[in-house]
Amino acid sequence: MTSRPLILLLSIAAAVPLGGCGEYRGLETVHQPVVTQTDYALDLLAGPDGLAGGEAQRLRGWLDVLAPAPGASIAIDDPSGSPAARTEIAAVATARGLRLGSNVLPQGQAPAPGTVRVVVTRSSASVPSCATPAPSATLVNFDAHTSGSFGCAINGTLAAMVADPNDLLRGKSDDGSATAFTAAKAIGVWRKAAPTGGGGTVVKAESTAGGR
Repeated sequence: MTSRPLILLLSIAAAVPLGGCGEYRGLETVHQPVVTQTDYALDLLAGPDGLAGGEAQRLRGWLDVLAPAPGASIAIDDPSGSPAARTEIAAVATARGLRLGSNVLPQGQAPAPGTVRVVVTRSSASVPSCATPAPSATLVNFDAHTSGSFGCAINGTLAAMVADPNDLLRGKSDDGSATAFTAAKAIGVWRKAAPTGGGGTVVKAESTAGGR
């Protein structure tokens, strides 16, 4: 009678390694952010003297509807190489916090003669591998492997909060701009605000009338 439990324990011990073959044994999470890009193009009439009449207003309206994030880059496809048209487009982009970048233009039909194409690339980041629920962890975990959903919380939050999703691919380099000044704006607003007693913020008025 003592041999039967022993055989059962040996069977369980032999099955444990087989059950854990599908688990990831490393410490680095397999759930990494994925960056997707979508290109939006607009063809504008242009000539040697710049954009045609009303085309700058059409570009502004298009950007208002598209609402690219400040700091995003746009590309210009101008077969004629008109510097005047590029200057006008750059002025409209700069007024909205955009910048002319060197991103690769999408493959497709070239702009028609007498037109210039403006391309805005919108990027987004997500962790699609976390969309599918991970299998429930096994009760037996002798090798201390990570769970199937390990990393979804931190990388999902990172993908949602990063200002420029392309920074997840290339990183962020110092371009010499006054980033410290930009970061100090919020502190400057707080320091210049009037005290709460002087109406600096909305304070709920409490009445003491009507009894103790």
